[in-house]
Amino acid sequence: MGNSNVYDVLKERGFIAQVTHEDKIREILGKEKITFYIGFDPTADSLHVGHFLQLIVMAHMQRAGHRPVAILGGGTAMVGDPSGKTDMRKMLTQKEIQHNADQFKKQMRNLVDFNEGKALMVNNADWLLKLNYVDFLRDIGVHFSVNRMLSAECFKSRLEKGLSFIEFNYMLMQSYDFLKLYQDYHCTFELGGDDQWSNILGGVELVRRVEGEEVYGMTFQLLTTSEGKKMGKTEKGAVWLDPEKTSPYEFYQYWRNIDDADVIKCLKLLTFIPMKQILEYEACQQEKINELKQVLAFEVTKIVHGEENARKASDAAKALFAGGGSSENMPSTAIPSQTLGEGMGVLDLLLHCGLAPSKGEGRRLVQQGGLYVNGGRVDDPNLMITVASFQNGEILIRKGKKVYHKVILEG
Repeated sequence: MGNSNVYDVLKERGFIAQVTHEDKIREILGKEKITFYIGFDPTADSLHVGHFLQLIVMAHMQRAGHRPVAILGGGTAMVGDPSGKTDMRKMLTQKEIQHNADQFKKQMRNLVDFNEGKALMVNNADWLLKLNYVDFLRDIGVHFSVNRMLSAECFKSRLEKGLSFIEFNYMLMQSYDFLKLYQDYHCTFELGGDDQWSNILGGVELVRRVEGEEVYGMTFQLLTTSEGKKMGKTEKGAVWLDPEKTSPYEFYQYWRNIDDADVIKCLKLLTFIPMKQILEYEACQQEKINELKQVLAFEVTKIVHGEENARKASDAAKALFAGGGSSENMPSTAIPSQTLGEGMGVLDLLLHCGLAPSKGEGRRLVQQGGLYVNGGRVDDPNLMITVASFQNGEILIRKGKKVYHKVILEG
């Protein structure tokens, strides 16, 4: 297990938000090999950047000799978690949930080793969907004080807008998961994002009441920017771990372009670069911020999509930055030569490539000096793009500082 305690590693890297018994937890993690779990509700067909942080925690824990259980919330997803949400979530069918769960497993494999029982993946549908309601109320519901539940952070915010009874059950179900995993796998720790604190406390309390045993909870900082916004959102929506939904290139660019203020924090939370090295980076981050962003983008892309894809994305990004070279991994649009005809206005081309929602927006972009074609700034919104504008059958468009797009002439 090495001589470093994984608790200290998580603390030093800035993961830990709240714990149920700090000294006790640190002591246990230092001398025993424990089984812990983190739940993932399969409400989409891919994990996203928010889940990525949880997977990194699982990897740190597993590397220290502890056994992860990833719970897929096939049962809880039928209800929907009210935490951190202002409205109820949509209901999914069991088939959709199963498909999503299969996708998750694929994406987790890069970080968590499921071989020979080193980690388990279980679906809480296996026990939650079979429950007899009256038995459940008598065995489990009896241990929950409604007064205490109502004072929990996750319900407080919902009371003004109205909280449905189905959501009120969520805490009981998640708490029951902890009890069930304790009984079946001797799982003694539940970990999760800090928005799960109330649910985790519910489970710790339930195990104590039913089994008379002490189990532990630990939550992590949510991945937010220095302004406190959730990370992993772009204009297009979430940043997904599935390469079909967010290409490795777009994924790389997301990290390459984050705010300067967030780089060091992300290196600590989302990569396995040793702290000693990160502290050296921190000392010279002012001068080297672009280099550090490249390191971050490369490392995170490598973890999620493998080294080869990370290298491709990094080469494509560097080539663009230098204004030439390889653009093969860049988003692109093909344009048939008959569509181009004698020539096409640059604003029409922007619409064609989906780079501007309207001609008015495109015109504004040109007037603000934010549009470049083949490295040169476009000053005239009526510029015509003709066959002669293409170099080796391609045009490179840059919009603002960060959006690159390749137009390929066909036929």
